[in-house]
Amino acid sequence: MSDNQSWNSSGSEEDAEPRDESGHLVGIVDLSGVLSKWTNYIHGWQDRWVVLKNNTLSYYKSQDETEYGCRGSLCLSKAVITPHEFDECRLDISVNDSVWYLRSQDPEHRHQWIDSIELHRADSGYGSESSLRRHGSMLSLTSATSGFSATSTSSFKKGHSLKEKLAEMETFRDILCRQVDTLQKYFDGCSNAVSKDELQRDKIVEDDEDDFPNTRTDEELQHNNNNGSKEKLFQSLSPKGINGIDFKGEAITFKATTAGILATLSHCIDLMVKREDSWQKRLDKEMEKRRRIEEGYKSALNELKIKSHFGGPDYEEGPNSLINEDEFFDAVEAALDRQDKIEEQCHTEKSRLQRSSPVPPGDVYSSPGTHRFSAKVEEMVHSHMTYSLQDVGGDANWQLVVEEGEMKVYRREVEENGIVLDPLKATHSVKGVTGHEVCHYFWDTAYRNDWESTIENFNLVETLSENAAIVYQTHKRVWPASQRDVLYVSAMRKILANNENDPDTWLVCNFSVDHDDAQPSSKCVRAKINIGIICQTLVSPPEGDKEISRDNILCKITYVANVNPGGWAPASVLRAVAKREYPKFLKRFTSYVQEKTAGKPILF
Repeated sequence: MSDNQSWNSSGSEEDAEPRDESGHLVGIVDLSGVLSKWTNYIHGWQDRWVVLKNNTLSYYKSQDETEYGCRGSLCLSKAVITPHEFDECRLDISVNDSVWYLRSQDPEHRHQWIDSIELHRADSGYGSESSLRRHGSMLSLTSATSGFSATSTSSFKKGHSLKEKLAEMETFRDILCRQVDTLQKYFDGCSNAVSKDELQRDKIVEDDEDDFPNTRTDEELQHNNNNGSKEKLFQSLSPKGINGIDFKGEAITFKATTAGILATLSHCIDLMVKREDSWQKRLDKEMEKRRRIEEGYKSALNELKIKSHFGGPDYEEGPNSLINEDEFFDAVEAALDRQDKIEEQCHTEKSRLQRSSPVPPGDVYSSPGTHRFSAKVEEMVHSHMTYSLQDVGGDANWQLVVEEGEMKVYRREVEENGIVLDPLKATHSVKGVTGHEVCHYFWDTAYRNDWESTIENFNLVETLSENAAIVYQTHKRVWPASQRDVLYVSAMRKILANNENDPDTWLVCNFSVDHDDAQPSSKCVRAKINIGIICQTLVSPPEGDKEISRDNILCKITYVANVNPGGWAPASVLRAVAKREYPKFLKRFTSYVQEKTAGKPILF
């Protein structure tokens, strides 16, 4: 049995892994800390206290709430941990349909979390190569306590384990050892008896030779075997003092014992072969399961690149979206509210520098300028002067959607291929500013960031003339909608009135174009725009000989916008956002112009 024990210990030590007193792998430690967790599409990323312990990942709203129970937990045995492809601080943990999106404060902390999670998974035994290695063809005899049913030719019944069969082998060995001892004692007794008989025979022969001359032959001695003292020679050869032995019984016992040993060995071999086959099948099953999981993971990863997981931070808009329009609108509205709050904070904290209006002297904006888009600019100016100033009544089919004081916003519902293309038209009257001033601050990109809160960044691609330029700008993403960018020509013109009693008209038109230096970005959806702001200044004569002040001027503004968002979004959401944002934009922009021109000379 000592040989078997020695073989077992050498086989197990080869694959053993260092473990502490509690049975855990050495080096495994519990981990806890703050991670950002994606909560939902309204609240986005939120800091949570995350705890990794006993192969389970749990999170709490804060460290102070750990004693009240966790908000959620995941068993990591079958979890799939995926470091994000682009975000170095993010890792996604999924178990079946449950997905946790987590972000660490830096890439080093992400590596620490991933390594700790993998150590816990290895300690659990699931998917660990070492756990499978221990059950190879060289099975440990002492560890095979869970036996398989097998038919034995020995006295043992079915279902006996390998450990019991080894005990049976011990019994057979004891039987054989007793048989060997018995035979050895018998043979030793026989040897001793033969030695004594030879000595006694030699003495008898010597005595006979002294009493009788050696004149007889051996034949004569044989004829006298039964006479006189000559019988002592053969009587001395009888095995006196030697116990008898049942050779037939011992032979039967030996045969039965060896047969039992062979049968038990055969049974042990069958057990090990079945155990090896069982583990091989389990290994094959795990390998097949791993292969299917890897294929499913690759397939899911490809699908996620096209259409991200529902409710996740990578979600993109699309007509096949699982999110309904109400949830989409709630998410957009929450994002816009956050942007408004940030804008208000910046406005209160930032003291704006008052800058004089760098308007060139004279009517340089009355000349169209000459450049490759001159004809298109003239076409857009003519279109706005012809159609944008038309009355909203009659067959125009304009619907009034917002009315706030002097401001009115109209809309015509138009859809093309499922994409909302609703033209919008707004009219507004602003006191104390001129049409020139309104158009100047709307056109000049030096002031763009002061009043436009939706732009993430913009740059001047090309200056076409003194009153025209090509502008590229990206807008802030309003999740779950995709980020948008636009490339357009912006031109400002002064249109002289045909009648001296009518006011001159100032106009800025922005329309989309293509340019080699501003190709569509892969992360943005390119929107198309055709926007015009048309302003006329009305002056009421001052009393007496007083000079015209800002109290005597009123600017009538007509704002039109035709926007193709470039991608799908729910129609109700787009229309609700337009209804909310356009009035806010007009009020914000005109208030900015009033603030910038207050106390400055009037620019007609």
